[in-house]
Amino acid sequence: MSETGGAPGGVREVKSAARTVELLEVLAARGDRPARLQELADELGVPRSSMYALLQTLISRGWVRTDVTGSLYGIGIHALLTGTGYLDSDPWVRVARPFLDEASEALGETIHLGRLDGADVAYLATRESHEYLRTISRVGRRLPAHAGALGKALLAERPDTDLPEGPYKALTPNTRTDRDSLAADLARTRERGYSVDREEGVTGIVGFGFALRYETPALDAISCSVPVARLTPGHEARIVAVMREIRAKVEASIPAGGGSVHWR
Repeated sequence: MSETGGAPGGVREVKSAARTVELLEVLAARGDRPARLQELADELGVPRSSMYALLQTLISRGWVRTDVTGSLYGIGIHALLTGTGYLDSDPWVRVARPFLDEASEALGETIHLGRLDGADVAYLATRESHEYLRTISRVGRRLPAHAGALGKALLAERPDTDLPEGPYKALTPNTRTDRDSLAADLARTRERGYSVDREEGVTGIVGFGFALRYETPALDAISCSVPVARLTPGHEARIVAVMREIRAKVEASIPAGGGSVHWR
């Protein structure tokens, strides 16, 4: 790792802080698969004794939890509290929430708000359909940008030169895994003004994504997800019309400058 690492302005990266963040990210990514001490030490490339000391520190502060044997480790409740604080303090999320409710009521389908984060989209808010309930909420989770309606709507706001070479990870048999195919799809997205994900992220689900252009390039997008079995041409046309209207309402409601603090 370089001395500056990901720190802005060429500032020297604090290795202990970077290691702590990397550990929390590894534990969060494992979901319901707790990790053992040696696994974490190997993955982060640090001595077992150093990893143990870091884990104990984070356990005492609620960022990591362990089982009754003290041999398995997972993400702690303070990560949830911090994530909730992020959502509650974000001016864009706060403005969009009532319009997500409006779209959900009008369409009866699942509505998402997501934000581009590197090569992924992070889900910031979801209004679930009463017809198709997920067993696990997507809020706080990530999906590769190339594989979903939210991500493709946001990638289309950027030049194709920003796309990685690929191949990209396939989530379903329909996922676009090569750069040329994705670029062609993004060109169609720009022409129509919204993205379409036909079972590319989740089998059996079609998504329609709309970039929110209160920033340039857009970082946030909204989408509507609907099971293939319920998607008729008439319903698709209504989804597009309603979501266009919702996008316009959200964009018109954002305060000048995006709020009291302009986050980067």
